[in-house]
Amino acid sequence: MFEEHIIRRSRWYIRRLYSWFFNLLMQSYWDEIEDCKEKVFNKLSEKAEKVLEIGIGSGPNMRYYAARNANLNLLGLDPNPKMKKYSRKSAAKAGLKPKNFKFKQGVGEAIPLKDNSVDAVVATLVLCSVSDVTQTLKEIKRVLRPGGVFIFLEHVAAKDGSMLRRLQKLLDPLQQRLADGCHLTRNTRERILEAGFSGGVKIETYSMCSFPWITRPHIYGLAYKTRNF
Repeated sequence: MFEEHIIRRSRWYIRRLYSWFFNLLMQSYWDEIEDCKEKVFNKLSEKAEKVLEIGIGSGPNMRYYAARNANLNLLGLDPNPKMKKYSRKSAAKAGLKPKNFKFKQGVGEAIPLKDNSVDAVVATLVLCSVSDVTQTLKEIKRVLRPGGVFIFLEHVAAKDGSMLRRLQKLLDPLQQRLADGCHLTRNTRERILEAGFSGGVKIETYSMCSFPWITRPHIYGLAYKTRNF
């Protein structure tokens, strides 16, 4: 029993140390990706009254919503119910009214909303971790209203045959264990293009310079659902 206690405590300290060290190294990444996020959220129309964010987590994107439309109604979806209190705090800090933010536990593969119910869907660094990218994109299309937009920012697999792609493939199992199911080798760009967004897709690419270099290739952009006339 004593040995089991020591092992559990050791694992706890290792996780805490890893978390501290990883966050310290990641700061340059968060600083650099800020520019990409600004470009993505600048595409969020002021006419978007109801927005769904998949994988909202603790709410790091809250300030982008409040800065563009203080009356926007945001629904945050996340599989971890413990994120509710953190996302609410982030919403309040960003200036979103309590009545304008709701949290739902759920996953992108089965969005708990009716068809054609939101003006925009947002996913930033989320499609790398969902269990089924194709099903998630199908659900996004389903809940978007005609004229709606899907806004995304993701890290993706490097070019086939490149040294970076080979390293990603090698490190992918470790990445999934350490980063909550995050995949390094997903061809998310191709999955979005193949999803059949009726209004077309606009994708930009970006190569991150900051740590972690293994996730250097990024994409960001918009996918539209055609209006009904």
